[in-house]
Amino acid sequence: LCAAVPLKDMKLLDVKLGQLPTWLAMRDFTPGGMLGALRRGYDRYYSKYIDVRKGGLGGISMVLAGYVVISYIWSYSHL
Repeated sequence: LCAAVPLKDMKLLDVKLGQLPTWLAMRDFTPGGMLGALRRGYDRYYSKYIDVRKGGLGGISMVLAGYVVISYIWSYSHL
């Protein structure tokens, strides 16, 4: 049987809609907490798409697509 995971340790996709306000209240929204979350996200992206044994164009093409979207938004700020 699977042990119950505390709400604090659950991932966002595992949280039910009724638990969402409580889950958000437990998050760390300080600058250090936000920086840590960005760092963990970057490390996860890097290990999944860039630092692999048999690499492909997936990770680099995602970065390029993100750059294209951001530059489009900056160029057409009236949208």
